[in-house]
Amino acid sequence: MAKDLDDTSDDAAQRSHEHTTAIHQAFDGDPKKMWDGYGIIADVVPFTSYFPRANIHELLSPDLLHQIIKGTFKDHLVQWVVDYLEGQPDGKKAVAEMDRRIAAAPLFSGLRRFPEGRGFKQWTGNDSKALMKVFLPAITGLVPDGMVRAISAFMEFCYLVRRSEIDETVLDQIDEAVQRFHQEREIFRQHGIRENFNLPRQHSLSHYRLLIQQFGAPNGLCSSITESKHIEAVKKTWRRSSRNKPLGEMLLTNQRIDKLAAARVAFEPHISVQLRDPRDQRRTLQTMRSHVQAHMEAISDCESDGGDGNELPEKMVTSEGDVRLPKRAAARYPRPLHLLAPFLKLPRLEEYIRRFLYDQLYPDSEIIGMDVDIEACPIVDPNLHIKLFKSATALYHAPSDVSGVAGMHREVIRATPSWKHGPPRHDCVFVELDSEVAGFEGMNVAQVQMFLSFKYDGVDYKAALVRWLEKYGAEPCSITGLWQVRPDHDARNRRMCSIIHIDTILRCAHLMPAFGSRFIPPSLHHSKTLDAFKLYYVNKYIDYHAFEVAF
Repeated sequence: MAKDLDDTSDDAAQRSHEHTTAIHQAFDGDPKKMWDGYGIIADVVPFTSYFPRANIHELLSPDLLHQIIKGTFKDHLVQWVVDYLEGQPDGKKAVAEMDRRIAAAPLFSGLRRFPEGRGFKQWTGNDSKALMKVFLPAITGLVPDGMVRAISAFMEFCYLVRRSEIDETVLDQIDEAVQRFHQEREIFRQHGIRENFNLPRQHSLSHYRLLIQQFGAPNGLCSSITESKHIEAVKKTWRRSSRNKPLGEMLLTNQRIDKLAAARVAFEPHISVQLRDPRDQRRTLQTMRSHVQAHMEAISDCESDGGDGNELPEKMVTSEGDVRLPKRAAARYPRPLHLLAPFLKLPRLEEYIRRFLYDQLYPDSEIIGMDVDIEACPIVDPNLHIKLFKSATALYHAPSDVSGVAGMHREVIRATPSWKHGPPRHDCVFVELDSEVAGFEGMNVAQVQMFLSFKYDGVDYKAALVRWLEKYGAEPCSITGLWQVRPDHDARNRRMCSIIHIDTILRCAHLMPAFGSRFIPPSLHHSKTLDAFKLYYVNKYIDYHAFEVAF
């Protein structure tokens, strides 16, 4: 039997029915010898063994949940990191520090929080996925750089194979990520954490290119799909039952749920739009947005028909993201500018508005509003009527994430002085600076303080007051592969703030502190994280769309 699955390319061969039969005859069906030597269960005969044109060994599709997320990440890499930390002097303190860093992750829409770190007994697939989003920055500085690079390479692989659309370029990137992972993971052997890597679930990474070419994107084959159906059809129906011979009750509940779903589909066309469920309204809104690829095809069709490409179908969104303010403004705020500024304790609010208007009225100016002389900016009425908003909705195409119709994903950006009757919450956002530059090089990160709208010279302006962060370095970190940013300050060491139009906002961004090797105070609350550090990582692993845009 192979001692290292990834170092036996010369003598390794694919399993076959003939090989299994030969092993069974050689050992006379001894279950212990067959299992210990070849990993074969003697009592199980595949149902396809008698099929002349079927080979079960070629029908195994990739499984993201058990091979990658729960297998390689949670069972292997996370445990290896914990084993390394526990083997160091003051190992328990280091493990506790890692847990505190995980608990200090800032809030993000849909992100599961770990108030006590990763130390709990009952793990689910969603728990592993959530930990994967914040694990890399949390261990940086606690473990050797080689371990961080190994996990970074694995994360690249995991997020690449999770895409809904995979072409040859992505396949090459997958192969490169697997190669880097195999090189960097040797550090676990050097530190005595592993003697070998004879691990079938990690070995499966080497076959993903072929499996993707045979079966398509693994995103549609993952066993988490059937797991979720199991929750709906079995777990939830069992909880609703009397728990006394519940099978009949569970079947009846499933029948009723199916009938209600069918009735909903039949009745919905006959219900007026005003009376429908608000969630259906959101789905209707999503159908009005088109896939970016459809947008490019529309331009191509216009050009092929002799047009100039400027005439697009109605309701076509021409940007990658669409940010909208709520219909109702926040209550209990004064509206006139001269009253609002002291109420918010923002004496420079009028200046921010004037500089914002300069950018809007003179978009071709060589000097931006933040740098221009304030005397050159438009004058605003002290009684300018301003509406404040505590949130905004971002809608963008993210088919690789959990999304709605046509792959559209809806996300709420929060900027509120009190979140759930607790501390304030001010989310970060990606701000587009140059749409012609791909990736994070054409963007920046800002923290939203509030959303506002006002009318000037008959034009409605919808904007956001933000605090800027500046890029740290001209390329991503060589250890984590993540971009780094730090708070931006002016010449008087004040946080750089300005008002931007919401059309420049792409979507939410998630930042994780660059913790370094120093331990954080146990009293640090996650609501203070975005103000407590001097350097942050732009967490592209927060979801799959962020991975595709913040590279």
